[in-house]
Amino acid sequence: MPATSSYARAGARVERFERGTRSYTMSHIRGRDTSIEVMVRRFLFSRGLRFRKNDRRYPGHPDVVLPKWKAMVFVNGCFWHMHEGCAKCVIPKSHVDFWTAKLTRNRNRDRRQIAELEAAGWRVFVVWECELDKPRRQGTLHALHARIVGGWVPSP
Repeated sequence: MPATSSYARAGARVERFERGTRSYTMSHIRGRDTSIEVMVRRFLFSRGLRFRKNDRRYPGHPDVVLPKWKAMVFVNGCFWHMHEGCAKCVIPKSHVDFWTAKLTRNRNRDRRQIAELEAAGWRVFVVWECELDKPRRQGTLHALHARIVGGWVPSP
């Protein structure tokens, strides 16, 4: 039996993709207009909030900018932004050093950008991908809306 297949080696991890396919697939993951981002924007728009999306004038290019409410919303994927304590945040088993460094840089950059925005007077809200799973979705979205508009006097 030829040893060209990953199936041929006993105890070897089975590869889902041909060599080079994983890199190609990962390179096509979108950075904006993701399904969870669109879901949050639709909900906020349906509640009468008007916003700008992915505004490049601000650090981190927030997914939703609500100037009237002096608020910004980041919709983060649990894997890419290293959501602590989340089951969806799992470091891949191959190239562990690379992924750990990359994801840690992402998390540190996020923290720095949020601090910059808050220092500039913005209220920053982060919605995690796991919070938008079907059982928790409505509660998360209603809570986000309430936090944006509740008790805050909009600027004229």
